[in-house]
Amino acid sequence: MSNFTLHELQCFDAVVRGGGFQAAADLLHRSHPSVFAAVRKLERQLGLALLDRSGYRIRLTESGHAFHRKVRVLLHEAEELGTYAAQLAMGEEAELRVVLGDLCPLPPVLELLSGFFARRPQTRLHLQFETVTGPWERLLEDEADLIVHRVPKSDVRMEWIDLGRIALVPVVAPGFLPFAPDTDITPQRMQNLTQCVVRDSARQPSEPGHFLVEGAPQTSVPDHLMKKELILHGMAWGHVPRFLIETELRNGSLISIAGRHFPGVVEDLAAARRLDRPHGPVADRLWDFLARHAPVLKPALGRVPRARKAPARDR
Repeated sequence: MSNFTLHELQCFDAVVRGGGFQAAADLLHRSHPSVFAAVRKLERQLGLALLDRSGYRIRLTESGHAFHRKVRVLLHEAEELGTYAAQLAMGEEAELRVVLGDLCPLPPVLELLSGFFARRPQTRLHLQFETVTGPWERLLEDEADLIVHRVPKSDVRMEWIDLGRIALVPVVAPGFLPFAPDTDITPQRMQNLTQCVVRDSARQPSEPGHFLVEGAPQTSVPDHLMKKELILHGMAWGHVPRFLIETELRNGSLISIAGRHFPGVVEDLAAARRLDRPHGPVADRLWDFLARHAPVLKPALGRVPRARKAPARDR
């Protein structure tokens, strides 16, 4: 294996970028002889002619072109590693891993995150989307620094900031039900109708399914946006976060069937992190930032609209 150094690769790259040894020396603030010697040594160790010196201007050989492409990748990674080490020395994280759950309203939360990280360009936001119990699993297995989702508040390993309340509304498209939507809808009457559910992204789901009608046909989807589309097209019914369907509830393209047997549910949206782990300075500043901006949801989004009663008719 060739024992070339990072310095030799940097000198070779500078010659390519500058078009010659003197230009490379100027770029690197080194002497012409030192750059020339480093490139010569690199070629001897590789057993390759990287540069064609036969003409007036130095050019890359065919092997030199191929080798330089790999060198650029390696130097970029070395630069990132240097930045990462400098941030560690300063005590600041180079990356924060945030998981957004399927109950997270994207516009207000992404606006907060983009505003926070825009002022901290040296810390990269690694964003991931998970569903049902997937966010908890990522957090508890140390694959996330923070999640925005509903939180099992009895879990002593977590601390949280309440960001608002989210109503999950049982809805159908007009004409989907074979009976009037204002009647007393029981699980038995829904048993022959397809129910749409969101798949759990956890590798080992920690909760059974919720709001499921036993014995009813099911279709599963990866998120609530797809669930909404299936319901809008009369292909299924299901519970959808109210923040996704406010317009459809108003214009009548979706109808709430919330009642005695299907009351809907209200979940607390929260930002959560491990209580039993240390956190870096940027993570702590993000935590304080979210606390200052909470809540992020309008109170109406935490209420389940009931099924509308049909108007009385003259007899």
